[in-house]
Amino acid sequence: MAVYLVTGGAGFIGSHLCDALMARGDTVRVLDDLSTGFRRNVPAGAALIEGDVGDRVAVRRALDGADGCFHLAAIASVERGVKDWVSTHRTNLSGTIVLFDAVREHGSRIPVVYASSAAVYGDCKTVPIAEDAERRPLSAYGADKYGCELHARVAGHVHSIPTVGLRFFNVYGPRQDPRSPYSGVISIFCERIGAGLPVSVFGDGLQTRDFVHVGDVVAALLAAMRLRSTGAPVFNVCTGTPTTVLDLAATIADLAGKPLDARHLPARAGEIRHSLGCSARTRAALGLGEPTRLRIGLASVLGWLAAAQ
Repeated sequence: MAVYLVTGGAGFIGSHLCDALMARGDTVRVLDDLSTGFRRNVPAGAALIEGDVGDRVAVRRALDGADGCFHLAAIASVERGVKDWVSTHRTNLSGTIVLFDAVREHGSRIPVVYASSAAVYGDCKTVPIAEDAERRPLSAYGADKYGCELHARVAGHVHSIPTVGLRFFNVYGPRQDPRSPYSGVISIFCERIGAGLPVSVFGDGLQTRDFVHVGDVVAALLAAMRLRSTGAPVFNVCTGTPTTVLDLAATIADLAGKPLDARHLPARAGEIRHSLGCSARTRAALGLGEPTRLRIGLASVLGWLAAAQ
């Protein structure tokens, strides 16, 4: 049994990771300021430290006695990065450096598995996107996540801190609040279609995304902790299967047994047309199985929403 710190453990992905760690008998400590996470998401038996990942004292205290750290705390909103650039940078990049520095000061070389993002690629014209594709982020969020990867290299090369970065594509699943500005299209569509309400589709709806279920993300996180590499490897977390927005909406409507009322709006300026990851390197390095089929994953979201009503 090991002790793990999960930053952002009261959030969507973090809470699912905490559940998995607790289920296998590990001791879990959560550091979360509850700005976007919820206390109710933290599983019984996990210790919650209510604090900011940018707070050096809180991070040092949270790391004490930990065997590993999963760093998921972030402000995952492109819009927030536009409106509040400095504040989001403080959490998304400065907070990561604070964590790495706390591990350095701790002296035990605690391994860190951290969340990066497909946003580091920007509008990549060649798909599927492999890990060695050019990184040209188009948002403050993507730039900060790429910065995390660069500082992870420093952590490994200069301070011998083991790290693994995971570039999440479009993660979805239960507990992703459809009313949150941080939410993805799947939770919004599931809530609205399930309630018999129309959904907004920007442009022609033929833009594609790589939707990966939160259960597969948790599997990747757990597997990545076993690597303990100072080479700062980074892997895509994706399915390698593209889905158009219109096909997504139609599938949700079919599963919910509701008619689809898709209302087209003008295309959003600067929106990436196609985002699709290559999962070959990740599956080989982490020993992952086949990803969750989209229909099965969508059914889990619809079931969670129905139970929450």
